[in-house]
Amino acid sequence: GMWINRHQDHLYGMPGYYYLATSRPLDKIASDGVLARYQIGLENIRATDSSAKGARETEVFTRAAVHRQAELHLYAQNTNGVEFLSPQLFRARIPVPAAVPQGQYAAEVYLFEHGHVVSAQTTPLFVDQTGLERRLYAFAHSSPALYGLAAVTMALGLGWVSAMVFRRR
Repeated sequence: GMWINRHQDHLYGMPGYYYLATSRPLDKIASDGVLARYQIGLENIRATDSSAKGARETEVFTRAAVHRQAELHLYAQNTNGVEFLSPQLFRARIPVPAAVPQGQYAAEVYLFEHGHVVSAQTTPLFVDQTGLERRLYAFAHSSPALYGLAAVTMALGLGWVSAMVFRRR
């Protein structure tokens, strides 16, 4: 038997990377309604689509997209990810996988008291390549023919050197 997916959807408004760090489990912080309003937690990520499909079908595609991004380690949450250093100072370690798309992200910090948001702050976070990786990426995209020629030349040269080093005498 074969299984063929016929349905598709274009989802918009989903983050390229989503990581949630909290000081305790979400159900101990706020109600489901408050968490949904602020899109806190993997189950509360919402997307919009370009078609006239119903909300129920868009929700199915959104859940599948969230699941796939979680498998790729681009969506995750850690309920013990916030460490308080003092009553006013905290630390959260955010892993950034190599597959994270480049661009601008928003680091959002929420302070909850008795299940309600009492303060929020958003800080821009930029993800970009630096160093040798950036130069190689720029070279490959600005001069693809020259980059391909350099890669083939390097492969031939390394192959020849390897043959000379490991040849039988």
